[in-house]
Amino acid sequence: MPDEVHAALRRRAQAAGVSLSEYVLRELERVASRPPIEEVLARSASRRLDISMADIVETVRAERPER
Repeated sequence: MPDEVHAALRRRAQAAGVSLSEYVLRELERVASRPPIEEVLARSASRRLDISMADIVETVRAERPER
């Protein structure tokens, strides 16, 4: 691990009041708990609606209170 990365992680761990090992473990758990971007994009693509921007604008304008 590059020295500057090690030093940055050590500073962050110290600021969080935990050991470097605990800090790195928490960060790895956080990263591992998130789905990979490919999965997020695939789910997003499967949920797309067949609606035009014009339809969206029309609906928003219709739902706005009169000014």
